[in-house]
Amino acid sequence: MAKIQTPQPVRGTQDIFGEDQERFQQVVETFERIRRLYGFKGVQMPVFEPTAVFARSLGETTDVVSKEMYSFEDRGGDSLTLRPEFTAGICRAFLSNGWQQHMPMKLSTHGPLFRYERPQKGRYRQFHQLDAEIIGASEPAADVELLCFADQLLKELGIDDGVTLQLNTLGDAESRDAWRSALVEHFSDHQAELSDDSKTRLAKNPLRILDSKAPNDRPIVDAAPTIDSYLTAEASEFFAQVTEGLNSCNVAWTRDSSLVRGFDYYRHTAFEFVTDRLGAQGTVLGGGRFDGLMEALGGPHIPAVGWAAGIERLGMLLDAPEMIGPNAIFVPLGEGCEAAAMKLMGELRRSGLSCEMAYKGNMKKRMQKANAAGAAHVVIIGENELANGVVAVKNLTSGDQREIVFDGLVEALAK
Repeated sequence: MAKIQTPQPVRGTQDIFGEDQERFQQVVETFERIRRLYGFKGVQMPVFEPTAVFARSLGETTDVVSKEMYSFEDRGGDSLTLRPEFTAGICRAFLSNGWQQHMPMKLSTHGPLFRYERPQKGRYRQFHQLDAEIIGASEPAADVELLCFADQLLKELGIDDGVTLQLNTLGDAESRDAWRSALVEHFSDHQAELSDDSKTRLAKNPLRILDSKAPNDRPIVDAAPTIDSYLTAEASEFFAQVTEGLNSCNVAWTRDSSLVRGFDYYRHTAFEFVTDRLGAQGTVLGGGRFDGLMEALGGPHIPAVGWAAGIERLGMLLDAPEMIGPNAIFVPLGEGCEAAAMKLMGELRRSGLSCEMAYKGNMKKRMQKANAAGAAHVVIIGENELANGVVAVKNLTSGDQREIVFDGLVEALAK
């Protein structure tokens, strides 16, 4: 009989366990706690959506849509796509559920996303993100609040050292259109010198040339006109209010006039929190204002601003987590002792104390299990203890051992 081959995970996916899972959980729990402080409501959307939701929002010609999306036809003949990002799904949910009467809405979510791209450090084909959006607020104060949320998240995770907020404005529609025309003229004058990717972008999405890392593109990009020369008075005032708000909240930032978002629905604020601690892929959190996205999805004009951050990438920046063991490990020895141990464990857990049971093995092996788990105490119940209504409790730090009556165990371990 042929040996059955052990199944392996799909390339670009991962099984998260141990220290990695502790890091992951720390990021999520910190995010959940802070989003409540800022009044953001949690929301959950389907993992898959109609393909058109992402094709309209991300652009038919982008790499994400043309090369990276996991799309498939279901049995009914509909084209569906595993979500590659959160924003389009949140906007779809907003429109299809008629949430306009709740504006402005502050929404947050987290979970898995899917992109078929080359796996690398901190990047997977199934990856996980945090996401926060404010929908229905056109004021600069919404941008400031979101950036304060992001800044506080990084600080409370303890990973803000060496992370820089880079900030830019894309202006209003008039500013952006004028700047785009100037960029097209500039890059067209140097088209023969551009990389092949940038030549393609010149026809489809010229602002993306500013993102190019190709060595022969950099001198041309560095000489390109900046948005500042094309900002309307209104757009300049909007950006000034954002930066003044950040300064008043003591959120440090630096200006990066080459920071862009390629799609036409992006307006005004664009930002990234970047670090050099993750190699070349240095962005840990990014976002911006997307005042035209609802219209791209067939809805009315509704302003919005948001950001997203990779959970795995944030986790990589955390210090090694402290692996906290249980308050107690129970060692039942003899007939009837296991049932008594289970009863006492239930009382401990209902009182907020963690505990486990060492089910089998000799006493030495069970003590080794308790030490390996990092337990604070071992609770031993033998037949004599059971008959007398007591347990033997050993403190694994001091080595002290004492007898405690059943009814006093919760109080004793709580101290």
